Amino acid sequence: MAKEKETSGESCWRTSIGGQALIEGILMRGPEKQAIVVRRPDGGLEIKTEELKLIKQRYPILGLPLIRGCVTFLDSMVRGVKALMFSADFYPEDEAAQPSKLEQWLEAHLSSEAFSKAIVGLSVVLGIGFSVGLFFLLPAILTNLLGHLVPLNKLGVSLAEGVVRIIIFFLYLVMISRMSDIHRVFSYHGAEHKTIFCYERGLELTVENVRKMPRHHPRCGTSFLFVVVAVAILVHAALFTLIPPPNIFVRILMQLISLPVIVAISYEFNRFAGAHDNALTRILTAPGLWMQNFTTFEPDDSMIEVGIESLKQVLPSVKGQDRW
Repeated sequence: MAKEKETSGESCWRTSIGGQALIEGILMRGPEKQAIVVRRPDGGLEIKTEELKLIKQRYPILGLPLIRGCVTFLDSMVRGVKALMFSADFYPEDEAAQPSKLEQWLEAHLSSEAFSKAIVGLSVVLGIGFSVGLFFLLPAILTNLLGHLVPLNKLGVSLAEGVVRIIIFFLYLVMISRMSDIHRVFSYHGAEHKTIFCYERGLELTVENVRKMPRHHPRCGTSFLFVVVAVAILVHAALFTLIPPPNIFVRILMQLISLPVIVAISYEFNRFAGAHDNALTRILTAPGLWMQNFTTFEPDDSMIEVGIESLKQVLPSVKGQDRW
């Protein structure tokens, strides 16, 4: 019975510390600083820490509810891309590969610092563009084609588009989870979750203790993405019922305009669900937890060691400062 309670993953409390899986490493972010820990090819650990300087500290208005969601999302994307680039430097895919013409042009016309910022900015834009195209524009186009074959009313179009979006999201997760390189990244994702669970349980951060923890965490980015998809269905159903778009182009434009609202609502929902543990929040977070079966895998002990080291690096100077 004691063992069952120990390994259940029920937190004694909730921490605001969170992370992201990298290439053979983990980015962990605490209330005061963030740490990148990468397992080098020689087996050692490369550790990079930095103090967190959040934009909402300079502009408090950006930390208000329904505003902070988009700000936090963009900030996390930028920091995540930088961390991925840092980890990728230790594991180049093909050292003989030539940089693209765009990279050659940027490198020739920009300083090293400006070049790095340009690459990060371009990566963020392309990442957002890919996500919007795959999970919003493509479902709208497919549903529009479906409407020519099957008569649908206004609400039916929105619901059909939502179903298509969920199917695409699910198939995308299944496909990338089968890629060997991505599978290892997702195993580090599991190490991150297990380490945070161990910390929240108040147990000593050892490989043995962390190994016993569950790999599914309710405040995971996968759960957030699923919430975004679900909230988009509700927002678009209400929006298109009140303001029916005359054609597919206006429909897509309205979707793009509503994205910040969807992200803002999704972020506040995740904060609420993360701060409460009851029957309602368990039901609402269950789909996102199930989706983690495709984005979070069991880590080996070396991955757990990376998770432990990354978490230790960002523990707050004042105990309890990271309470959710």
